[in-house]
Amino acid sequence: MTFATNLRCRECSRDYPLEAIHVCDFCFGPLEVAYDHEAIARTVTRKRIESGPASLWRYQDFLPVDAENAIDIGAGYTPLIHAKNLGKLLGLPKLYIKNDTMNPTWSFKDRVVAVASSRARELGYEKLACASTGNLANSVSAHAAAAGMEAVVFIPHDLEAGKVLGSSIYDPTLVKVRGNYDDVNRLCAELSGSYNWGFVNVNVRPYYSEGSKTLGMEVAEQLGWKAPDHCVVPIASGSLFVKIRKGLNELAKAGLIEEPKTRMSGAQADGCSPVAVAWEEGSMNFRPQRPNTIAKSLAIGNPADGYYGLVQLKETNGACGKVTDDQIIDGMKLLAESEGIFAETAGGVTIASLRQMVERGDIHPDETTVAFVTGAGFKTAEAVAPHLNAPLEVEANLESFEAAYHARQPVEVG
Repeated sequence: MTFATNLRCRECSRDYPLEAIHVCDFCFGPLEVAYDHEAIARTVTRKRIESGPASLWRYQDFLPVDAENAIDIGAGYTPLIHAKNLGKLLGLPKLYIKNDTMNPTWSFKDRVVAVASSRARELGYEKLACASTGNLANSVSAHAAAAGMEAVVFIPHDLEAGKVLGSSIYDPTLVKVRGNYDDVNRLCAELSGSYNWGFVNVNVRPYYSEGSKTLGMEVAEQLGWKAPDHCVVPIASGSLFVKIRKGLNELAKAGLIEEPKTRMSGAQADGCSPVAVAWEEGSMNFRPQRPNTIAKSLAIGNPADGYYGLVQLKETNGACGKVTDDQIIDGMKLLAESEGIFAETAGGVTIASLRQMVERGDIHPDETTVAFVTGAGFKTAEAVAPHLNAPLEVEANLESFEAAYHARQPVEVG
């Protein structure tokens, strides 16, 4: 069973049935899922969650899907790593990395698609579709394959090769659109009115976005049922940023953790930073941008939840990073060299922004801080490859190795 009761407009609070609709027909505000939180509080215990599956479905009581209908390829319950090495470098002894590169298609999108695809099938859809910057296309393709559904995924024409391959292997109908993500998204919004498909981030979006809150729930559970003091989260559409906090708040409503006082900080690439720019200017209204960044998974110039992200920054006394492409590469390398985690460019944005915030004094050394790394590095290998040391090439003898090895070592000074 599910404790979801209806959809509710985030702006005017009008209620709608649990159908494939995502916009209020009165004020055009976004719809999100509402729950019977009193019933959840009477039913759900820490023990009930801890005895559940090692996936996001351990939080099934907080999700808008009957768990018996779940399309489950193992999304969620990824490692929370105490980043001692990186924390020492940055002066953050209580730094943690939430490593969502460990999901089945190597990004956090498996969380949202697990929920959206399951709900789409409950609603009777036989085809899954999406507009994607790459990671979502991978996940929709994989979940559709597991469910025996057809997939039609739409991506920008210049997407990274690894992400194109990561969808193609599941044999979806893959559509490259000449334009950026915002162009792709507009096309899918039009198509959703003509094709009876479950567009996971359009008509099924209220259910899709609920998957992100499991990241916040997992972090609290993994910290010993405590909300972190500070979260640093990459911002693309803004949904992940907002929903992590929703997950923490829903655990508190159920009496499973104390009321969270978590500061929520965002991370954006300088080449696509509408939320960060608005925050710097002290404005609650962002201006859409045309993306120009290597962090293509964050390249959403007109973020659907951008305004709500700004509200959250203000409400939680958060901060927002804005980092260049060079800083993104440095962030990817820093995370890999210090903690052994190879993240995609979005992870480089998170780590570079984390370092930027530390240097500005936005993060306190005594805070339990969690940085969210949302996708694996092989998805964007071409971005970082030119910046790495080339392999040594030697003959199969000791002299050749020693000559090459010692030539590579740094010269000692003094």
